[in-house]
Amino acid sequence: MKIPQIIYRWTIWCLRKLRLGIKARFFYLSAIALCVILIANACSFGQNQSLQPLRIGITSWVGFDIVRYAQPAGIFKQRGLAVELVQFDNQQDSSRAVIRGGLDAAFVSFWDAMQVDPGNDKPAVLMTTNISAGADGIVAKPAIKSVADLRGKQVGAKLGTVNHLILLEALKAHKIKPAEVKIIDYSNEVAAEKIKTGAIDAAVLWEPMLGETAKKIKGNIIHTTKQLDSLVIDILMSSDRTVKAKKAEFKQFLLAWFDVMQAVETQPKKVFDTVAQTLGQSTESFAADYAGLKKGDITLNRRMFAADSRLNAAKKEIIQLLQADPRHGRVIRQDVEINTELVNEAMAGWKS
Repeated sequence: MKIPQIIYRWTIWCLRKLRLGIKARFFYLSAIALCVILIANACSFGQNQSLQPLRIGITSWVGFDIVRYAQPAGIFKQRGLAVELVQFDNQQDSSRAVIRGGLDAAFVSFWDAMQVDPGNDKPAVLMTTNISAGADGIVAKPAIKSVADLRGKQVGAKLGTVNHLILLEALKAHKIKPAEVKIIDYSNEVAAEKIKTGAIDAAVLWEPMLGETAKKIKGNIIHTTKQLDSLVIDILMSSDRTVKAKKAEFKQFLLAWFDVMQAVETQPKKVFDTVAQTLGQSTESFAADYAGLKKGDITLNRRMFAADSRLNAAKKEIIQLLQADPRHGRVIRQDVEINTELVNEAMAGWKS
């Protein structure tokens, strides 16, 4: 039995024994009710205070960086959390750190979670943070007008990364086999430079580099993730073991994330101003980049984690694409867990 219930029952018993008048009983009951409220709040505060800190890996990406609003806005504190965002240069390293126990979780692409190195634990998807809807694409030389023109051409894309995925889903949509395109294993930055010098025919890039490069070479953006229900899905990834150990902390973190999404919906300028200042960017630039995403709010996560979830379908599609183009040389993980319990609890319990 909970402490407030015990106090209430004890109080009623005492008042009956004392045989007090109605006014006296009302006075004593009001005083006890106040005490019960204070004790309940104190218990709640104590529970929040007992939450363990979270170490979350993060790479520079607008869909992830939006969470940086939570610290200065006091959202983490309101949810009883102490969160350390640990910066990484790439998602492969942060994913690996999660599986090895160096991080509690990490913001990564679903694609990267399915390629993380084998370990003593399995990856667990806790939430969808965003889906690319125009923020990524393929830029080509002026003579190349469509994805169909990429047959036999050289395309810059880092093998085994999200850029590789963007190219593969674009090729599939146009019924082009991966082997019909020569992929040059370049990072985002190197691919942008190589297409400017004419060394390659096309490059898979993300904004703002995608649009900037197209203008620089007077080329064509022949594909973006806005043209399909993209597999470029970004998530919060943990490990099965860590989720079990820190279920309460993760639930509060998901609630804090939905608080941020609500702030983006209701006061976007304030959110973009705050995050842009933290990153040393202009508000306009950050807002423009974020506009190329479907934000990971409750509506999107309901779709992604429903009984016939988009995540499960995407998992199968990603495996098929990876198997169709083994040039990535990576091991495809079949054991990625779609954890529906936590996010559904958070969505059901979230209140603005």
